[in-house]
Amino acid sequence: MSDVIQLLPDAIANQIAAGEVVQRPASVVKELLENAIDADSTLINLVVKDSGKGLVQVIDNGKGMSSSDARMCFERHATSKIRQTEDIYAIHTLGFRGEALASIAAVAQVELTTRREEDELATRITMEGSVFKGAEPTTGARGTNICVKNLFYNIPARRSFLKSNSVELRHIIDEFYRVVLARPDLGFRFFQVDKLVYDLPAGSLSARIGDLFTGAYSSQILPCDEDTDHVRVTGYVGKPEFHKRTRGEQFFFVNQRFIKSNYLNHAVISAYEAMLPEGSFPFYTLFLEIDPKYIDVNVHPTKTEIKFSDERTVYAIVRAAVKRSLGTNLVTPVFDEENHFAIFPATESGSPKTETTTTIPSRLNLKEYKSFPSAEKTKQANLQHWESLYQPTDEKSHFDFPEESTENNEDVESLTLQSAVNRTSQRDEVLLEPGQRVTSDVPFQIHHTYVAVHVKSGLMLIDQQAAHERILFEQYSLALEKKSAVSQQSLFPQTIRLSPPDLGLLRELDEEIQAMGFLFTITGTDTLVVQGVPPDVKTGTEQEVLEGIIEQYKSNQERLTLSKRDNMARSIARRMSMKPGQRLDEAEMRALIDRLFGCIQPDYAPDGRKTTYVLELEKIATFFTNA
Repeated sequence: MSDVIQLLPDAIANQIAAGEVVQRPASVVKELLENAIDADSTLINLVVKDSGKGLVQVIDNGKGMSSSDARMCFERHATSKIRQTEDIYAIHTLGFRGEALASIAAVAQVELTTRREEDELATRITMEGSVFKGAEPTTGARGTNICVKNLFYNIPARRSFLKSNSVELRHIIDEFYRVVLARPDLGFRFFQVDKLVYDLPAGSLSARIGDLFTGAYSSQILPCDEDTDHVRVTGYVGKPEFHKRTRGEQFFFVNQRFIKSNYLNHAVISAYEAMLPEGSFPFYTLFLEIDPKYIDVNVHPTKTEIKFSDERTVYAIVRAAVKRSLGTNLVTPVFDEENHFAIFPATESGSPKTETTTTIPSRLNLKEYKSFPSAEKTKQANLQHWESLYQPTDEKSHFDFPEESTENNEDVESLTLQSAVNRTSQRDEVLLEPGQRVTSDVPFQIHHTYVAVHVKSGLMLIDQQAAHERILFEQYSLALEKKSAVSQQSLFPQTIRLSPPDLGLLRELDEEIQAMGFLFTITGTDTLVVQGVPPDVKTGTEQEVLEGIIEQYKSNQERLTLSKRDNMARSIARRMSMKPGQRLDEAEMRALIDRLFGCIQPDYAPDGRKTTYVLELEKIATFFTNA
């Protein structure tokens, strides 16, 4: 019997290794930018085409390489950083394994031009799929210019798994942010084909933060600086009142290397204890300086995860550093007993945001709304967030469904919140589904998260967030299909800023966004003016709502395969639905129940979560049966 074990050919071995290092175009961007930094460059240019699938080019003014080094750098495990085992545990550079260029060259067409200061001519190397195609002298500036073309051209299966251009571009910009935040002392420029997207001069970290996000960050961030014998923590954290509903603007760097660490993230979030509403996140860009012998950066191919020899100590120092920054720079918060988070008085840098509650708009009613009168003054406070939304244009809207019409059957689907409340209260029971009826008993909340109501067979529990998501999803799906959403015009149009990639995504979704009632004009590379919003968007929250919808859309895009319309309806339903902990009065609970069971698919939220659960009397009886 012949032997069956053999060595893999170099080309196949390199492609396998590339699977760990080169996962998408953003992986190429990360490796090439880090190589340029290690080459002592002061100005680095990044050029991408076709979201990196067609071209990723990095041009630096660093030390450059000799002709022999230029050829050797494409060999596996060729590195200038390690000479002996001990060097692995004293890494100060970003790249050190010697796998990046070999892996990239295994799955793309690569052209490298490089020259040292002392050399008269530059060297050009051409590689295709790990195959050396040639080397020749040429002219060129000091530094290195590397072009990676047609990524995964020789592995069609890998290329087919890449996401859309907008998703891949976002990943590239994420990597770009991580690199340029780590080194504000260096200049960077980012070109998308021939369009300059970012021009970041060398400067301070606070200036770099302002250039990347928004100039207003100068009044929204606080310095953080804690020096101990074990680790030093520096950087900036956001003021609590400028929290966001997304996690995107949170960065950790250890010895100027970006890392991901849920453990350290928890340390930061715990420092904000009682300062943030539930489900919101602060901004932070924090740098940890620690002796390399106390960390291991060689635990993941992309080097974004590291191990600390003493995690607990680092956790405690990071938490203390953030708490000290918040305590030193902020006035004393006033704790809100009702909403269970702190409210900060206005400061010179601007007024804090107050937490707003999401409203329940009338089911599938895309007309103008007016407030409905409350029977009790004491209920007005709980219904404040409804008042600006439901404005019936005439008294008729306070009554039951309109008569069916063959001309417009969609009107049968429309009812205001008040009519839902009235109809529910006027009947002894409401038919939900075969065999289940809600009695006229008053529904009640459980921990402001679930609505409980008696049904014929027992007790029905309703997840108020999942139910509201289902209602909003069907409402906005219809709006997108019919392009019939109502927009509430703003007396004072709001100018808001978004990151360039988010604004680019907004351009792609222009038709869908406007079909839901958002009216806006893009006025720059990172600004837009909002002239109108859906009636259920509160004035002053336009930026928060748009950012939340975009973030949810991106998250869905990563995890699911959805049409633009479905993704958009899911995104706005998820972001604008009421959250656990929101108090509802009897009228609101009855309206929620009535509208949920008027949906086409009331049993499940758009993501598949159950909206209801019936606890039958027989089941309840078993709780009290002796074993």
